[in-house]
Amino acid sequence: MFPTPSVPGGAAIRSFGEYQPSRVVTNADLEERVDTSDEWIQSRVGIKERRVAGPEDSVASMAVAAGGKALAAGGLSPEDIDLVIVATCTPQDQIPNTAATVAARLGIVAPGAFDLNAACAGFCYALGVASDMVRAGSSRNVLVIGSEKLTDWVDWDDRSTCVIFADGAGAAVVSASEENAIGPVVWGSSGERADKIYLRDHKYLWQEGQAVFRWTTTELYKTALEALERAGVAPGELTAFVPHQANLRIIESIAKKLGAPQALVARDIVTAGNTSSASIPLALSRMIGRGELPSGSTVLTLGFGAGLVYAAQVIRIP
Repeated sequence: MFPTPSVPGGAAIRSFGEYQPSRVVTNADLEERVDTSDEWIQSRVGIKERRVAGPEDSVASMAVAAGGKALAAGGLSPEDIDLVIVATCTPQDQIPNTAATVAARLGIVAPGAFDLNAACAGFCYALGVASDMVRAGSSRNVLVIGSEKLTDWVDWDDRSTCVIFADGAGAAVVSASEENAIGPVVWGSSGERADKIYLRDHKYLWQEGQAVFRWTTTELYKTALEALERAGVAPGELTAFVPHQANLRIIESIAKKLGAPQALVARDIVTAGNTSSASIPLALSRMIGRGELPSGSTVLTLGFGAGLVYAAQVIRIP
């Protein structure tokens, strides 16, 4: 018989942090490059502006910035972290992984470190893994970061994609807790539709927008409702719904089907664009910073993206 883990038995998010590049690209800026307009972009995806990384920004450097803020917000030192997970689908290099580099730059000595690629569902996947690691006793404090430099993979002459994607990072610290404040992750995939989002010519992001729109708006609310049920939370008890910031029309369609009209719905996409695995922690961190999510708030997250993969869980705000 294996020894009982010496942990309280629960997992909770301790703190958040975020990073956005300084360069703002507006719809008017894109009008000068491609055949588009502010009205066209806002009516289809809901974006007014987005952040684009400069040459000084990398997936690793943005992850370090967001992760450092999460550590500071949680009152932790690098010595307190024993596992680093970086969720990303846009690493600068396949080898070495990003997580080990990020850990070293943050001064975290000899942690477990790995990258996780579940595209835009990456943060939810990583959060599920981190909370299970903590509950099992494998880790006590896990730094989870979603970081993406999607604009490296954008064809700036393709108006269907260059208006959507952006860059940034969001982070959270998951710690052992007497209270279990991260609900069970409900996840899955639809691999038979993996060809709906892919790299065209192995260098440019491409998606079949209508197919993805139909899938997200007709199927994913069921995953969100299952996550609520498994967490023992009724829709009417939700403080907020924070889905992946893919498209404002998708966000509002899913939110309407949840039956939680009182819940604040994250609309970070309007000013941040689609930042893939960074979008959920980035939105959460910004909402907390604005005072919209007080401590103890009950939040439903839902990530979805290339693969096609999806994941949802209920969390409590620290």
